[in-house]
Amino acid sequence: MTVTSHIAELKKKHESLSEMVERAQRSPGVDGLQIAELKKQKMKLKEEIGRLSAH
Repeated sequence: MTVTSHIAELKKKHESLSEMVERAQRSPGVDGLQIAELKKQKMKLKEEIGRLSAH
């Protein structure tokens, strides 16, 4: 897998997590810890994308 394709895959996962966070925030029964964990995963992906893009 090339770096470019890996970055593209990470961006897809990041977008998917963004949608999950938005849905979770609109659902009254979702635990705040779940939302925090999703946001944490999203941040890790964003950092990885930034690290790979810098090369």
